[in-house]
Amino acid sequence: MKKKKLVILSGAGISAESGLATFRGSDGLWEGHKIEDVATPQAWKKNPEMVLEFYNQRRKQGLLAKPNKGHLIIKALEKDFDVVVITQNVDNLHEQAKSKKIIHLHGHLFQSRSTKNENEVFEITGWELNPGDKAPDGSQLRPNIVWFGEAVPMMETAIDEVSNADFLVVVGTSMQVYPAASLVDYVPGKTPIFVVDPGAVEVRTNKQIVYIQKVATIGMEEISSLLKEKLNQLQGS
Repeated sequence: MKKKKLVILSGAGISAESGLATFRGSDGLWEGHKIEDVATPQAWKKNPEMVLEFYNQRRKQGLLAKPNKGHLIIKALEKDFDVVVITQNVDNLHEQAKSKKIIHLHGHLFQSRSTKNENEVFEITGWELNPGDKAPDGSQLRPNIVWFGEAVPMMETAIDEVSNADFLVVVGTSMQVYPAASLVDYVPGKTPIFVVDPGAVEVRTNKQIVYIQKVATIGMEEISSLLKEKLNQLQGS
């Protein structure tokens, strides 16, 4: 029997439980930096050395982080479902947890790309990407991160995945970051949606949404049980 398709949309909250700072704190800073100074094309043009060093430090922290119970539960769900992970996170914690299908909406911390051709992408060995590190086309390598003001190249792929989902789980995100937050609009009308986030705000909608206002490591345990219960009901009907 073909497995039901389960799409997971993960955000910063799930990585926070592995010790990685959330993208934007209540003070409007990201690891002590203004967003516009490290995560925009303008910042790259103005001070590429600072941008490279900022992501070097994030990469260094990322190497120390390990997947938590939330990541591992998502991986374990592959036993019963065809799981696709769409993540807003740039870390590699879903990869470390061995999830098979992962779409990075906002890029990947451990990759670089040509500044001339965004399709020329390279793995970063270790944690450093420095001025003078060049792509084969001769251009300076930059982090393969989607910065504010840039298009989200994987958005169409993500839309296609959620449009065919039998279940959608949103975990670790309050759904305030666009265009990622708009993905729920593409879910089929009768597809159950589960939202796991301590700051989840209920919205008026005709979609079937279950809210679990807990952190990912705890909430995903409940989700796992609920999903298996739903699956048993479908298989018994």
